[in-house]
Amino acid sequence: MKNILRSLFVTLSTCTAFPAHANDPSMVERHVLSRDNVDIEVLSQGSGPAIVLLPSLGRSGEDYDLVATMLASEGFRVLRPQPRGIGRSKGPMDGLTMHDLAADVAGVIEHEDKGAVIVVGHAFGNFVARQIAADRPDLVRGVVVAAGSAGKVPPGSTEKPIGPDIRQAIDGPSDLSLPESKRLEYLQIAFFAPGNDARVWLGGWNAEVHHMESHAREHTPVDDYFAAGSAPVLDLQAEQDPVAPRRFAGVLKSLLGDRVTIVVIPNASHALFPEQPKAVTQAIATFARRLYGI
Repeated sequence: MKNILRSLFVTLSTCTAFPAHANDPSMVERHVLSRDNVDIEVLSQGSGPAIVLLPSLGRSGEDYDLVATMLASEGFRVLRPQPRGIGRSKGPMDGLTMHDLAADVAGVIEHEDKGAVIVVGHAFGNFVARQIAADRPDLVRGVVVAAGSAGKVPPGSTEKPIGPDIRQAIDGPSDLSLPESKRLEYLQIAFFAPGNDARVWLGGWNAEVHHMESHAREHTPVDDYFAAGSAPVLDLQAEQDPVAPRRFAGVLKSLLGDRVTIVVIPNASHALFPEQPKAVTQAIATFARRLYGI
């Protein structure tokens, strides 16, 4: 089913441990939006046109702490919905598709009531961002695919978008039964460019969420989300990303045309945000200002 039912969050509970203040972009407000049997915790800060940040596979929106503050300092309202199973977000975890995950975020955007927004999806999060744009084009002004696999390969290629060796390296860091040294090895292979500190991502993994999100991706046809509806797309590529390698760098633009703008971030791999936060922030802010006309 390609169309999602419109999402309505009917309950708002707030946590005042981190009060928001419009004049202090570093201050974070945490609240929980509830709909049916799903609760979504949202971290929000700043004021202005909205940018929604969606995290990587099995990880939290708190990975964006530095970039969220930097974007808020640039004059944006930054929203970070936590995936089910992270923080205070909860709901059914079995048998989900990308449409379900997109509906969780769509409800957050509707509750914000600022019209169509910019949605940034890092790595796995890019599939969710594109699914929202496909299912709810009224809520999405533009999509940022950040260090994300396109989900397809160039015409004529017999490769998979993500090969088995890289898939093993992607899945390895969340397997806490492995020795730390092995998890660190996988992190360096899949997520961090040479010379960048992979230890910053040794923590923060949630195996249950990793499994839930992987199932959703595997049980949703790529064409359901591939085109991101008709939204403009910033394809924010990491120069040394083995998950979205340079040989596949033109896939989105070749198939979606002038809707796609490519920006390459040097000295970064699949983790991208902890590696080059300033460059990433500026690229997202420039794209958002163009689409917001500011």
